Amino acid sequence: MTELTFDFHAGEGVTRRSVALRQFVIAGWTGRDQHKLQEHIEELRLLGVTPPASTPCFYPGGKELPTTAAEIDCLGAESSGEAEFLILVDADGAWWVGVGSDHTDRKVETYSVAVSKQVCPKPVAPALWRFEDVAPHWDRIELRSWVQENGEWVPYQEGSVAAMRDPRDLAAAYRAMGRELPPGTMMFGGTLAAIGGIRPRAGFRMELRDPVLGRAITHSYTANWLAE
Repeated sequence: MTELTFDFHAGEGVTRRSVALRQFVIAGWTGRDQHKLQEHIEELRLLGVTPPASTPCFYPGGKELPTTAAEIDCLGAESSGEAEFLILVDADGAWWVGVGSDHTDRKVETYSVAVSKQVCPKPVAPALWRFEDVAPHWDRIELRSWVQENGEWVPYQEGSVAAMRDPRDLAAAYRAMGRELPPGTMMFGGTLAAIGGIRPRAGFRMELRDPVLGRAITHSYTANWLAE
């Protein structure tokens, strides 16, 4: 069991507390727009990644992988982040939404997507919104990321979560496979195509923005590339 500490934002109130993480799931190939999904498939195919037979798909992850740390260690220099919305199922079954990075080893990904999901920590922002507060305007939530290049933050991803399947739809698809989302589950919800293509970068910044309620969850981290 892994414990993570978050600021839980509900209405006008904020409570800081720890939650026990018992299951971690990474949803993949979650594009709602089939044209955009195909673009992402081609983007990864150029890197040698074989797409799954059907979509969406769900990769189990070690529950020790999510971290709120500002630094992570990765073997080699072939990894990069991917900003994703996430859903956390609380102890009482309530859903909370946040933002995380599916930091992935691109070299490993060319021969096994499932293995690549296991070899890097997954940074998550230490703040969450109550899902019911954003559910009525979910498709207006925005997702952005930046990578550090030559000392500057360069836009890497930008778009609406409407590009991915609604988290309620993902949960239904997961249950249709005979699986459950019990309390203590964290699920990543998929990502957007990279501006300028996927490329290894050590510095990563991500943001989940709610233009309706005028707030954002942000997090930055650095990947320390360990010598092979």
